Amino acid sequence: MPSPSQDPRPTIHIAGTTSHTIAPRAGHAREGTLRYLRAGSGAPLVLLHTVRTQAEHFRLLIPLIADRYTVYALDLPGMGYSEIVPGASYDEPAMRTGVKRLLTELDLHDVTLVGESMGAVLAITTAADLPERVRRVVAVNTYDFRGGIARSSVLARVVVSGVLTPGVGPVIAGVEPKPVLSKILQGGLGDKSALREDYVDELLQVGRRPGYPTVARGVYQALPSLIAARSRYPEAKAPIHLVYGEKDWSRPSDRQANKQLLPAADFTQVPKAGHFIALERPDVLADLLNAVA
Repeated sequence: MPSPSQDPRPTIHIAGTTSHTIAPRAGHAREGTLRYLRAGSGAPLVLLHTVRTQAEHFRLLIPLIADRYTVYALDLPGMGYSEIVPGASYDEPAMRTGVKRLLTELDLHDVTLVGESMGAVLAITTAADLPERVRRVVAVNTYDFRGGIARSSVLARVVVSGVLTPGVGPVIAGVEPKPVLSKILQGGLGDKSALREDYVDELLQVGRRPGYPTVARGVYQALPSLIAARSRYPEAKAPIHLVYGEKDWSRPSDRQANKQLLPAADFTQVPKAGHFIALERPDVLADLLNAVA
C-alpha cells in the first residue's frame, strides 16, 4: 500500500491554506497519518466534513472565515488524503478519535467545532469528550437518522444498498462512475449547480486510492453508530447551534427530536438549501461564525 507521501496530490488548492499531517500515536496499530489544511489567524476553528468527502468540501467557506479564525479542516480517518489503514474501523467512536487526535496533538483550546453531516455528529460527541477544549459547536445537518444518504434519491438507495450487500458490496464500492457520483451528491443540494465539476473530479481521484472502496463501505456501514451517538448529545457542555437545510435529507421529525435532546441549542433552518450547505450557502455559515468570532 502506498504511504501517504505517495498518494496523488489534491487537484484543488484553497488560497491561503497549507497542508499538514499528524503521525499515528505509538502503540495504536489501527491509527494512520491524518491530513489537515490550515489557514487564517485567530481563535481555532475545526471543520469536519460530510460522508464521502474531504477537507476540500469547505473550499468556499474557508476564505470567508480565515480573517477571524485559525481554521483547521481535517480529512477524517481513511478519507481524503488521510492514511488508509487495513482493518481500521470507521464507526463513530473511531472517527471521533481522529478528531480528538487533532485537538490534542495540536493542543488546541477555545475551539469552535463546525461539522456538516457525519462531521456534525462528531463535533457534538467530541465536545462531550473534551469539554475543556471546546468553546462552541455548530452542527450542520446532523447525519443521525435511518436511511442516511439513501434518502437522497432512488439511485442513491440502489447504490448504497449494493455497497452494503455481503459479497458483492466491496466490488460495487470500487465502481464509481462520475455521472452516478454527481447525481447522488446533487441529491443533497437545493441548488444543483453548486456541485462543481472539478470537485467531483477531486472526489473521484481520492476514490481511486488503493483501499478506498473499503473505507467508503465502512463509512456507509457506520450509520447505525452515528444514530446511536445521539445519546451522547446531552453530554456536550459547550453551546450548540443546530443548522438544517430546508431540503435536508432529515425529516422535520428528525430535527424536532434533536431540538428536544438539546433544548438550549440555537436553531437555524436555511431556506431552499439541502444537505451540503457548505457547498451551496457558505455565506450563511460564514455570517453565523463571524458574528461571534
